Order: sequence, then C-alpha cells, then structure tokens
Amino acid sequence: MSLEVAARGRSPQLDREQLPAAIESSAGDFDPAEHPHVERPHLERAQAERPQMDLPEARFGDPPEPVATSEAAAIGPASHRHSLLQAFQSLLHVIVVALFIITFVVQPFRIPSESMEPTLLVGDFLLVDKQVGIDSEPLAFVPTNSVHRGDLIVFHFPVDASLHLVKRVIGLPGDRVHLRDGHAYVDGRALAEPYAMFLPAGPDGYRDDFPRLVSAEAGVDSRWWIQMHTLVANGELTVPAGSYFVLGDNRNDSEDSRYWGLVPQAAIVGKPFLIYFSLNNSGATPGQASAAAMAGDVPEPIGAQPSLPAAAPRSLLDFARWSRTLRIIR
Repeated sequence: MSLEVAARGRSPQLDREQLPAAIESSAGDFDPAEHPHVERPHLERAQAERPQMDLPEARFGDPPEPVATSEAAAIGPASHRHSLLQAFQSLLHVIVVALFIITFVVQPFRIPSESMEPTLLVGDFLLVDKQVGIDSEPLAFVPTNSVHRGDLIVFHFPVDASLHLVKRVIGLPGDRVHLRDGHAYVDGRALAEPYAMFLPAGPDGYRDDFPRLVSAEAGVDSRWWIQMHTLVANGELTVPAGSYFVLGDNRNDSEDSRYWGLVPQAAIVGKPFLIYFSLNNSGATPGQASAAAMAGDVPEPIGAQPSLPAAAPRSLLDFARWSRTLRIIR
C-alpha cells in the first residue's frame, strides 16, 4: 500500500482549476499518459478552452516568401531549352514548305534585259508557275497548265542550262514558222501580236526575214545553224516534236530561237503569271552583270552597244514601279 502511494506521488494530482493552465504551459506537448488521474471529459474541455495561436497576417510591402531555388534552377534551363526547340521546329517547317513551293509550285525570277518589253521590264520580279504539263487542247471550264501559242515561258537556256530565259511561244510542235519584216507567220497565216514591239533599227535580213540561209550571221550558234538546214523547207521552219519556237516581244532587240535554236519540252521551268515587285532603278541593282543566271536573256554579244544605266530615282519612293506591283502577266 505504501509503494502504490509512493508511485502515485511522483505525479501530483491536478484539480479542475489547474488543468487548463497546465495544458497551456506545456505548449501543446501535454501528454495525458503522464496524468492518468485526469478524467477524459475534463481533458477535452480544457483543450477546447485553450486559446488558439494565430499566424501574423502578411502586410503590404512585406517581402514574398522565398521559393525553392533548387527547383527554380532546375525548371528554368529546361523551359528555355524547350522554347528553343519549339522555335527551331517552327523554322524547320517553314524552310521545308518554302523548299517544296520553290521546287514544285512557284519560283521567283528577275528580268535583267529589254528583250521582253513592253510586257516585262528590266527590274520586274516574277512568280513562275512550275506546274506545266505536256501540250494538249484546252477543255471548256477545265484549267490547264499546258503550253500554248502565245504563252510566256521560263526555261533553261539550251546553250547553257545554268541560265534561265523568258520568251513567248510562237511555234508549237509541227508548226511551220517564218518571219516577214519581223512579223511572225504560222502555217502561212500572220499571227495577231498585240504584245510585239518594233523599235527603230537598221535593216537585218536574217532577223526580220527568218529563216534565211544565205550566210551564217554573227551571233548565231553554230550547232543551231547546222540543225536549221535540216528543218527548213520552202522558206519555212518546221518545229520538231517535243520542241518550241520562241521569240522576244521586243522583236528587234531580242536573242531568241532565231539565234540559238528551239526550246525542248524538258527544258521548260514554268509560266510566269505575276509581277510581284518591280525595281525602277534596276541598272544599279547589285549582281546585274550576272543577272542572266536568275532569269532573262542572253548576255549582249561582243561589240554590241552597252545599255545606259537608268536614271536615278527622284525620291525615296521612286525606287520601285508601284503601278506594276502585283500585276497579272498576260
């Protein structure tokens, strides 16, 4: 009996008035096991009566709570790399689409010479439709990309395939072609050529009355001169299958099929359909000397009178022919 009393004496009994103070002084660490003599209803009521500790409210101007810098450092570079990857993928898609369009659909070219005036001027930038098929009769209400008489075509220069030229189709395969005073005749009938321009020029029997086999003219390709003899009969040149006879609209200032031969079907790149921009002062355009590599005409023959540069623009807005911008080519 005395031992039991001594053991209980190590944990003094708390009355009802002292119990809340004891719980509060324990700072929330009050252990009911250390006070088994305290009845549970009194303990629960004392804990309920204990005042709650409120956290201080954040005031305006207080610094924000710090974030985990290790997580931010881990997320930052990863997000940056993801953004760069997305930008690179978008750029790659644009390049692929552009290459596809240039290769199979349309391609830009620039005119560096006067051989196609007045239809195309020096400094015109063209879009060329590359969807050109074999020649066939057009059907009503059905669009066609075949080559027809009177069409403008861009093609690889037969003498140098690295160059591109633009001319107008005059003779189709099987046509009998000749010129009289510079005007084209096909199968004995004169063509209506509202696009042709005849600037004053000295007499030239070979140029104006083609084909003329009296003597080889300066500037005529030797291989074409030999081939032409096999195609001419009764003063007319018969266009062979798979080839086209082309002329420049500026009839007295154009090197065309009269001088270097026929255009093979396989050499045709496409048909220009739109002037999307036109430079007014094209004579000062960088790379003008090698512009034939982009599109246009054969370089001027040796000894020819060089063309004068265009006049300087009178204002900043005069560098372009705005009236020719976005003009449909006919």
